[in-house]
Amino acid sequence: MIQFQHFNFNVLDLGKSLEFYRKALDLEPVREHLAEDGSFKLVYLGDGQTEFQLELTWLRDRTEPYNLGECEFHLAFVTDDYDGLHARHQEMGCICYENPAMGIYFITDPDGYWIEIVPQKK
Repeated sequence: MIQFQHFNFNVLDLGKSLEFYRKALDLEPVREHLAEDGSFKLVYLGDGQTEFQLELTWLRDRTEPYNLGECEFHLAFVTDDYDGLHARHQEMGCICYENPAMGIYFITDPDGYWIEIVPQKK
């Protein structure tokens, strides 16, 4: 058997990222690991419903934003409250792309990672 466990985003400002993921997607820390020398910290976020986790990696000595290239990757979330979540993200000002024909949109986190929001199929 093989299963997905987690996906990683490296972040510049851990506090800002934790606040964003809590506010935008209701994700909460489920476990953490701090290097003995304090050089990095890992925070794993969960949705409280699935086993999948988003790992945020903070590097103490990192000062420049990460180069995400052409950002041709993303993480996707499905929601049963698409309109409510869309309104929340609109208020937060984090929607970066909408595709009404496909019924989806994308938000960006503080480091520029794209996150797709998909309505739950009924």
